[in-house]
Amino acid sequence: MDSEASTAPIPSQNPEKAIKPKPKDRDFLNHLEAYLAKRDGVDKLLKISRYATKIILAYSILPETLPLTARLKSFESSVGLSRKAFRLGKFVQDVNALRDSHFDSKEDLILSVVAYGGEGLYYFVEQFIWFAKSGLIDPKHSRNLQKISAWAEFIGYIGSISLKFRDLKRIIEDEACLESSIEIAISRGNGCKEEEQRMKKLREKKLLKKLSIVQDFADALMTVADIRDGKGTLLGPLFVASAGLLSAIISTHKNWVSC
Repeated sequence: MDSEASTAPIPSQNPEKAIKPKPKDRDFLNHLEAYLAKRDGVDKLLKISRYATKIILAYSILPETLPLTARLKSFESSVGLSRKAFRLGKFVQDVNALRDSHFDSKEDLILSVVAYGGEGLYYFVEQFIWFAKSGLIDPKHSRNLQKISAWAEFIGYIGSISLKFRDLKRIIEDEACLESSIEIAISRGNGCKEEEQRMKKLREKKLLKKLSIVQDFADALMTVADIRDGKGTLLGPLFVASAGLLSAIISTHKNWVSC
């Protein structure tokens, strides 16, 4: 978990499933405007800036006595608090996603409940953490709320990663079937332009799914760091900050492609 707000995944609403055809000559500034109009678009830019700052501080590049070091620490903390504002009401999307989901098996149902339920609880609790840190409610509750939030998000990632591996397996199976169809068409001297276009889209979808899984593992690592208070192998500040930056870059790419 990103202790100041992580990007918890939504299995049925992943950007790789929502890609729409866009004109090749789309104006960059119009695209940027559409991206920044999205809640997640701004949130991920803030996440990049926060974890890039964390990496600089973790490397100890700057002396502790330098005024810039204190400013960077203040900036990192402020961005973390600002990002929590983007959690307001976000749990509703998990409630709706679970309501709208169609399950092929009991296992899909269980994993979806774990994924959506964990993430939804995380977003719900994050609202109160923001209230505590902004002074609206007693700050003494902040630590307990953060533990609940971290565990809820970690449970959500277990479900989400499991679902995405299942989705990836289906994509690979579809890709293999389509490859066979293309080979048969070529051997018979038939055209297969439509199949080749489907294959291209399928491979793009597979790449985005793999990136989404990598992002989930990176965010899950940060969640474990929060649960264990940064104590343990691979849970040092530099490694966790690097995982956060990797997650933010992948998420930014997916959101940019989907908007």
